[in-house]
Amino acid sequence: MTKVYPNATVTLPTTSTTTKCPASDGKEAVLTVWKKSLLFNCNGFTVYDGKGDLVFRVDNYMQGHKVEILLMDAAGKPLLTIRRKRLSLGDNWLVYDGETDVNPRFSVRKNVNLLNNKSLAHVCCISYDHNGTGSSSSSNNNNNKNGIYQIEGSYTQRSCSVYDGKRRRVAEIKKKEAVGGVAFGVDVFRLIVQPEIDTPFAMALVILLDQMFGSSRRFSS
Repeated sequence: MTKVYPNATVTLPTTSTTTKCPASDGKEAVLTVWKKSLLFNCNGFTVYDGKGDLVFRVDNYMQGHKVEILLMDAAGKPLLTIRRKRLSLGDNWLVYDGETDVNPRFSVRKNVNLLNNKSLAHVCCISYDHNGTGSSSSSNNNNNKNGIYQIEGSYTQRSCSVYDGKRRRVAEIKKKEAVGGVAFGVDVFRLIVQPEIDTPFAMALVILLDQMFGSSRRFSS
């Protein structure tokens, strides 16, 4: 098959949830996402930067009922944990820092409004007061760090965008261009991330879209 990444060896950079890695230089990050785990007999994702270095990995998709997914850096350090929201109707998920199970950062809900068929999912940032009480941002809040995100397009066609509260495109999923006349399938695609959004969080949204609209649904039902 066509080579997904250019490097023969994989470097293991150290990343954290507080840095906008790998777009820390204020420029957009163009990542190659491969819907394949590095581990044998495991489902997940492997993500490379523009230099062909491994930056993110997901190895914990398991067959059967799946309510938790872990996004890691190249060295296996937990960055974000994605958990299905309990006792909720439809696809509702929470995104936490690291491996914590308290104070989620984001709430992501699959769109169920048939009148708005362009929308795939609705994302709310969750803020906390000094008592530790969380509240979701309102649709009137246009501060993208505390506001909302909308995901629109078609994940199955690998053509969708993430918009912030000001309708700025902050991330985009696109098909990967053919190389040497050989086309990539839908399991290899690009994730383009602008500096206004954390790159690990943008990858978490890809994982959630795959849970909501991709073949991974059979592992999470």
